[in-house]
Amino acid sequence: MPAPGELVPQVYRELRKLAAAKLAGESPGHTLNATALVHEAFLKLGGERSFASKSDYLKAAAAAMHRILVDHARAKLTEKRGGGAKRIELGDVPAPLPDEHLLAVSEALEKLAATKPDHAQLIELRYFAGLTGDEAATVLGISPANADRMWRFARAWLQVELQK
Repeated sequence: MPAPGELVPQVYRELRKLAAAKLAGESPGHTLNATALVHEAFLKLGGERSFASKSDYLKAAAAAMHRILVDHARAKLTEKRGGGAKRIELGDVPAPLPDEHLLAVSEALEKLAATKPDHAQLIELRYFAGLTGDEAATVLGISPANADRMWRFARAWLQVELQK
């Protein structure tokens, strides 16, 4: 098991690239940049915490970035006090979601995690960390075919949940 902080240099560039890709599609004037997102994720993970592998670190980082983006969206919506569209489409390719949709997806994801945590983790890795299907499969330690099946199920489940 790597010592605390040992994985950070190994995954920093990768996380920075993923965060930059994730934030590239955000609306202009977004107050978070890729470096800030990665640094906030590191702080949420705790510098002294150790992880068994790079995959474990990436899973935790994806969850942390998810929480940061949701918290950021909540803060922006609190300022605006506005509502949003009711229908949310989740495409095959992860795309930035408007803040009000991000909150709805996050709440639905919590429900999914209660019964199918691996499916919820796959969604986090794809949507919030910006990993491809194959990259997410590697991080989860499953085959790409299994990841594709899980992805189709999770997307369909989320679509139904978000339309309630």
